[in-house]
This record gives sequence, structure tokens and C-alpha cells, in this order.
Amino acid sequence: MTIPFPAVSLALALILAGCNRQENETAAAGRPVQVVKVEASKLPNDIQLSGEIQAEKNVELGFRIGGRVIERSINVGDTVSGGQVIARLDPSIEQNALTAAKAALEAARGQVTTARNTFQRQDRLMAQGFTTRPQFDQALKAQETAEAQLGNAEAQVDLARDRLGFTQLHADAAGVVTSRNVEPGEVVQPGQVVVQLARDDGRDAVFNIPARSLDTLTADSVFRVALADAPTVTAIGRVRESAPQADPVTRTFQVRVGLQDPPEAMRLGSTITGTIETVSAEIVAIPASALTQSGVSPAVWIVDPANSTVGLRIVDILRFDPGLVIVSQGLEPGDVIVSAGIQALHPGQRVVPIAAGLGSRSVWNQLSQTESDT
Repeated sequence: MTIPFPAVSLALALILAGCNRQENETAAAGRPVQVVKVEASKLPNDIQLSGEIQAEKNVELGFRIGGRVIERSINVGDTVSGGQVIARLDPSIEQNALTAAKAALEAARGQVTTARNTFQRQDRLMAQGFTTRPQFDQALKAQETAEAQLGNAEAQVDLARDRLGFTQLHADAAGVVTSRNVEPGEVVQPGQVVVQLARDDGRDAVFNIPARSLDTLTADSVFRVALADAPTVTAIGRVRESAPQADPVTRTFQVRVGLQDPPEAMRLGSTITGTIETVSAEIVAIPASALTQSGVSPAVWIVDPANSTVGLRIVDILRFDPGLVIVSQGLEPGDVIVSAGIQALHPGQRVVPIAAGLGSRSVWNQLSQTESDT
């Protein structure tokens, strides 16, 4: 059976008219595209370091007077308590000095008694007119001199007693002996270091940090510290002290981190690892599928929420990550960009946003995972 030519022409015309009507309806409604809302955020940027545990305070102990050491009751590594005697000097010279000072005190007291009795007698005679003014003044002066000598004698006794006490060297606080510099029988000078004590009232995590990492530290930077051979033993600390000058050999800066309630397992000298919890500056990350070009410049399609049309905007790229693009300029938080379906777009075209396969939250999750992997 042969179909007449006019009938075929009519059928083709009807089909073409239907297609044109469908395309016009689609164009009027807008092209479906996937969109992403731009967000700015700060990414974690942790830094790993190695260091050791040290005492917050290291005290060098020495005698306040000179003499011959007759006893040193501690050794390196010993634990001492506050007030414990750790060394002694020969006390014979100081004991003799105290005995002499006490004798001088008794003599001064006798002189004061005599001077006072003499003055009281002169005072009565002066009231009765039986003595002269020079004799009265002389008795008064003798009493004042005797009282002054008594005060001096009392001070000498206190000084001699203190010096006798200085023949014993006490630990000023609980701690661990880290070094000893004197042996029994040696003669020491005042202030010479006898032992070094690491006090128990604080622990520091000490790190040598390169200059580029030092710039990221702030007053709020938190260190997570863990033992190298036992990662489950951890503590938290903050920067307590930072060296103002680099080490001349390693060119690193020593940073002391005060630990909050460190566990007993973090002993002096333990090797530790420290993680600095820092964040980057605010950046904008978009899916790589959203990037296109305007001439030779990178660009993205921006959706105008007022009329659902798109336009090209040139952007500056900071870097490329797997599946992501980090934008330094050109986008603001809140902008809506086309993330998929950019190939057939033209400026001013109407679009219909649909659910994106990769939302802004997923973008940041992906970027955070990339940062942790690198």
C-alpha cells in the first residue's frame, strides 16, 4: 500500500510542530542544572612534632655560706620532699661562732643592768639636787650605749644561729634530683651549685619548631601531646614560653608547652609527639565540575536568584585539589553557582536548579579529607 505524498508531509509537519512546542516550553521553563551555594570556612591544619617531657621549673640548690661538705644524702634520680635535708657542711666553725655570740650577749645584758642602775641613781640625786648635770648626762649616755650594744649582741646571736642553720641544705620543694656537682669532703663557696632539682609542681612538653610552623601559633593554640611509645597516654597543653631567638645550629625555636594534669606515665625525659591544632584562613572551595572559562580566564556560572538566569563570573584560582577548586577571589559566601550542566549554558539563560549531587557541606567534607590525607 502506497501512502500519498501529501499525507507524509502533513505527518512530518505535525511532528516538527510538536518538537518545537516542546522545546519552546522547555526554554520558557528553564534548563535543569545542578547548583551549589558558596560557603567560606576554615580548615583544620594540624602539625605533627616530636619533643620530650621536662620539668616546668629546674632549681639549682647551693649553700648560702662556704665550708667543707661532710654529707650528701641524695643521688641522681632520687625523689625528695619539700624541706628534706640533702647535704650538710661541717658545722664546727658556726657552732663556735654561735657560742661566742651568746657569751657576748650575756656580757651586754650585764652592762645594760649596770648602766640602768647607775642612771636611776643619778636621776634620784638630780631630783634632790645632790649631783651635777654632767654626771647625769654621762649616766644617761652610758645607759643608751649599753642598750645599743645589747641590741647588737642579740643580732649577732641571730646571725650566728642562721649561719649554723645554713650548714644544712634543704630542698625548697618536692622534686627529682637531675644532677649533683659536689661530693663529701669538697670545700664549696657560697652559692656554688650542689644539686639540680626538677620540681614536681609542673611538667612541660618541649618542642623545637621551625619558623614556618611558629608563625601559625597563637595564644589559643592547643597541643595534643602523647607518649611516642604509648599513644593512648595523652595530655592537653598550651604554649607557656617561646624562644625569641632560633638555635644557631638547628635554626629552630624552642617552645615550652605547659601540660594540664599530665599522667604519671609522662616522666621526665619521655619522648612525645605533639599535634598543633591550627586552622587556615577562610577559603572558598567549589566542585571542579563548576569551573569553566571566559576567554582564557577561569570562570563559573552564577545564578541570579531574582530571575533564575545565569551569567559568567571570572574567578582567581588558589590551587587545585582532587575534585575541588580553591578560589581566592571572585566568589562571595551565599553566591549560587552551577555545578553540573554548564556545557550548554549561555549568558542570560533561564535555569531550573535541581538537587546537586555534591552539596556545599559535602564539598567541605571532601576538602577536609583531602587536607588530612596530605
